[in-house]
Amino acid sequence: MIMNRIVALLALVVVLYSCNNDDGGATIEPAKPLAEILVDDEAEIQEYLKTHYYNYEEFQSPTEDFDYKIDVMEIGEGDTDKIPLIDQMTPIEVDVPSSHYFIDGPETTVTHTLYFLEVREGVGDALSVADSAFVRYSGNLIDGTIFDDGSEDDPVWFDLASLQAPATSTFSGTPARGFSEGASLLKGGAPAVINEDGTYSVDDYGIGMFIFPSGLGYYNLTSGVIHAYTPLIFKLDMLAIKQTDHDGDGTPSIEEDTNNDGYLFNDDADGDTFPDYLDSDSN
Repeated sequence: MIMNRIVALLALVVVLYSCNNDDGGATIEPAKPLAEILVDDEAEIQEYLKTHYYNYEEFQSPTEDFDYKIDVMEIGEGDTDKIPLIDQMTPIEVDVPSSHYFIDGPETTVTHTLYFLEVREGVGDALSVADSAFVRYSGNLIDGTIFDDGSEDDPVWFDLASLQAPATSTFSGTPARGFSEGASLLKGGAPAVINEDGTYSVDDYGIGMFIFPSGLGYYNLTSGVIHAYTPLIFKLDMLAIKQTDHDGDGTPSIEEDTNNDGYLFNDDADGDTFPDYLDSDSN
């Protein structure tokens, strides 16, 4: 049982750093109040959503050589017929406790909004924030700066549960709860087809984009081109999913979210500081 915990922790650390930047360096400044930062983040996100659109027309009438990639562009003076992102994205509310970031003062919980764009739902299975996702993705800042595009040609597995870990947690490396929340809204594709050359193809996979404030991302962490208090944007192809049982106790991890709030790190039935989904002794 102890070995189960160690294995789960090691797997978690590997996953958390798979989405890290290339420069290998990071700094953390003292955390400011969540509500204060959220005001600025939300204003920046709203301005972006009102002034940008994506290539929805290409998705509606795809050509034979269309690559099914989301391309976001600024609305120009002559683009009066373009539908802005603000009218196409769905707001998703996520509660963030101040204790996640060592913020001084009494505990407060601030509701953050993640904006989700479903370009194509996907025909495969749905997943939850406790599951694993096989994805192609890219990440960029609101000004267009790309901070991660390493998986666009080489899909990777992400353990979405581990990305929920708060900065104050023993299990935390690079928190990106917004990625977990956004990815869980898509479905996988059709079963993979093995090609004659040994490669595989997946059709009708989920395609989406999500934007979230820094309280759902790195918050007061600076890493590479990502500065503290920076909203993040991810584009994602959901190729396949896998339901997980992290502690091997026979109960799917999502079922160990006993308070049903979609957050796995505040469920600790036996009070041993291990969240239930990583703790085979919790039942």
